[in-house]
Amino acid sequence: LFLLLCYMEGKCLYVVLLMAMFWCTEALPLAVTAMLPVCLFPTLGILPSKKLCPQYFLETNFLFLSGLLMASSIEEWGLHRRIALKVLTIVGVKPAWLILGMMLTSSFLSMWLSNTATTAMMLPIANAILESLFGDLETLKQKCKSPDDPEGQSVKLHSLPSVPSEKRMLQSDMMTSEEIQLESQYQLKVWKGFLICIPYAASIGGTATLTGTAPNLILIGQLKSHFPDCDLINFGSWFAFAFPLMLIFLFFGWIWISYLYGGLNTRLCFKKSDHRAEAEARARALIEDDYRKLGPLNFAEGAISFFFALFAILLFTRDPKFFSGWSVFFKKGYVSDAVTGVIIVSILFFFPSQKPSLSWWFDPKASNTPYVPLLSWKKAQESVPWNIILLLGGGFAMAKACEESGLASWIGGHLQPLAEVPPAAAVMLITAFLAGFTEFASNTATIIIFLPVIAELAIRVSINPLYFMIPATVGCSYAFMLPVSTPPNSIAFASGHLMVKDMVKTGFVMNILGVLSVALAMNTWGVAMFDLHSYPEWARPINKTALLTGVHFSSVQSVNATL
Repeated sequence: LFLLLCYMEGKCLYVVLLMAMFWCTEALPLAVTAMLPVCLFPTLGILPSKKLCPQYFLETNFLFLSGLLMASSIEEWGLHRRIALKVLTIVGVKPAWLILGMMLTSSFLSMWLSNTATTAMMLPIANAILESLFGDLETLKQKCKSPDDPEGQSVKLHSLPSVPSEKRMLQSDMMTSEEIQLESQYQLKVWKGFLICIPYAASIGGTATLTGTAPNLILIGQLKSHFPDCDLINFGSWFAFAFPLMLIFLFFGWIWISYLYGGLNTRLCFKKSDHRAEAEARARALIEDDYRKLGPLNFAEGAISFFFALFAILLFTRDPKFFSGWSVFFKKGYVSDAVTGVIIVSILFFFPSQKPSLSWWFDPKASNTPYVPLLSWKKAQESVPWNIILLLGGGFAMAKACEESGLASWIGGHLQPLAEVPPAAAVMLITAFLAGFTEFASNTATIIIFLPVIAELAIRVSINPLYFMIPATVGCSYAFMLPVSTPPNSIAFASGHLMVKDMVKTGFVMNILGVLSVALAMNTWGVAMFDLHSYPEWARPINKTALLTGVHFSSVQSVNATL
């Protein structure tokens, strides 16, 4: 180990392992660990600070920042709540349809908002609907127990205010105590399905856009670092690939969760007049009443909707690869997704939130509406998670050091035996491994640690790097089995109704469905979109450099062994 640390590769490996240990154990805050490269890489002679520090605010970070600011303005004016309630009024109130509505809404919102904010917003809406369907959770738990069961600890869930008459329990004098207990157990299962589907859908939805979750942005940053000539991945092309994958996984996930928690039955297709139908009618009334309370779309919500749509359309159509985007009107390589995002969100800081009066154009003394912009800098400062931006920067700095020191090539050389594994099987193994690893570590830290290694592995086995790097990136967002895996899981678990065994049982199958969905996407439309069956020209210069570096390092080892 001492001889290894005498070389640049060994020193870099020491820093990478140290940061990996701190990230996995959270001995230091994640953002503080992300700043360790600034301390260690220059002092150990691995990378000068003038090359290192710019990695902390690349154009990828600006794209991430613009997405966060847009999400902040949507939350500020309540547009996300209007979207959620509107979707729920459309899908209906039968448990399976409501679970589908919750998953579709959560996944759509998490494409633009953070997964954590989406989950925190959707859970109170779900609780209010559930209380109108089944009544108070504490009473429901007591009904599920037989008389000789010990009392369990009950946890009060906070929900949206609703009409007290809509919160009464479903009771029938004609039902025996056993029937009431069975019905209550069914209702409790449905309640669990509602709570567990929201964080899962938020994690799945975040994979559909580049700004939806941090690992997607790290993929872009690492591609620009390792393969500067690769321009295949941008906002539009990623959405064209990942959005169908999201829909397929959501569909399979909905079938599994609805099956597991009692939502799939004949009531899905046929109407029945019974106590459940009465509860469903009350739930529909609650949703429609909450939506009516929002009133008509005001000027601020309309303006945010317009800029949100413009934000999405411009990012999709800049350079979607399957047709010429609007970037052809500018100098090639000058206008990126980051430029597009920053232009749109900058307008939010001066566009008024109330319809301005034009009378003062003709009469300076005329009264005018008070000027309040759609987004204030104070709100932006409060809502932007600067720790995540530092975490992104730390990942880019680590990747740069691995490349410059030759560590990535050295690791790739030791992964040569994996060349015997068929590529299609390797995709499934990589996705499954990272989905499992991220159950215990931050998904951002996981992809930072493993993506350079996976890129080098692809080069060594002469496989298109995207064929391995895209599944690894998506797999890092598929953490479903433990409450500590992701903040959305933790928020749902903190409600007090879910148990660890519920998440493990549901999440294990969700992970399998995710791996199979990614394998399907990569080997069908992914191959067609990114030409994954051929080794690209943009990876060949890196291939030569990597091999030369590996040969050089092997030669140095041989000389030292001789000495």
